[in-house]
Amino acid sequence: MKSNGVIRELLRNRTLLLMFLPVATLLFLFNYLPLAGLVIAFKDFDFAKGIFGSDWMDPLLNNFDYLFSSSTAFRAMRNTILLNALFITVGLLFEVGFALLLNEIRNKYFKRVTQSLTFLPFFISWIVVGVFAYNLMNFESGAINRVLETIGMQPIDFYSEAGLWPLILTIAVRWKVTGYGTIIYLAALTSIDNSYYEAASIDGATRWQQIRYISIPMLRPTIIILTLLAVGRIMNADFGMFYAMVGDASLLFPTTDVIDTFVYRSLRKSGDIGMASAAGFLQSIIAFVLIIGSNYAARKIDKDSAIF
Repeated sequence: MKSNGVIRELLRNRTLLLMFLPVATLLFLFNYLPLAGLVIAFKDFDFAKGIFGSDWMDPLLNNFDYLFSSSTAFRAMRNTILLNALFITVGLLFEVGFALLLNEIRNKYFKRVTQSLTFLPFFISWIVVGVFAYNLMNFESGAINRVLETIGMQPIDFYSEAGLWPLILTIAVRWKVTGYGTIIYLAALTSIDNSYYEAASIDGATRWQQIRYISIPMLRPTIIILTLLAVGRIMNADFGMFYAMVGDASLLFPTTDVIDTFVYRSLRKSGDIGMASAAGFLQSIIAFVLIIGSNYAARKIDKDSAIF
């Protein structure tokens, strides 16, 4: 009987299932099938023998030793977490704030132009952004240093001042992705029933009070879900951004070297596939623990807003 019910349900929803089939295929090919490659993290990988033919490490966790014993690897993990936490926090403030500002604009033409202009940088490659940044911050001919010299100040060698780069990278990320990140929050705001605002206006609530007591509380489920998803990616730095902006400037590594760039350099120099796979495996484990912990905290705040 149960099998008949399942078959009827499949036939009833066959159109939707057929639409989902390409997505499911891509998900299986690029997300689930590669999971078999995790065994590389525990093997002495040999290209001639292949993934499953290579010998197991002895001891089994030998590929992880370098990650736990190297101060450079620890620095990369620390920078990955701290920088992504900074990006998430600042991004949340900017994206929610900008969505609230756009929602208050009543001139539709001005609103569309503003949204389009802020969304445009998302389509610019990080390579191009890196070139712009270099021309702005170059010590000898950068535009910023030329302005500083014009007003009688000393030029700044940005590419040797590691302490400035968390701020520089945060500004670059916000300039590039704020418009894109605002879209979901703006969609959530436009879906709020206008009767809430009308009732609040009749009761004498100001626009700021309407934002504080209606807009922001209504955005809370969206904020929690998007933050949880961002926390799940906290161990995955944007390699394109870091390599385009920082490259091989070793003086900046104390604050900008992340796991992705560390693994890339290590792999380029040593060709140790096992160590690189171990780093990726460790990233996934830490991200899994963080997302479980964050989801548990979200359930305590708002049970309906948690992912699971």
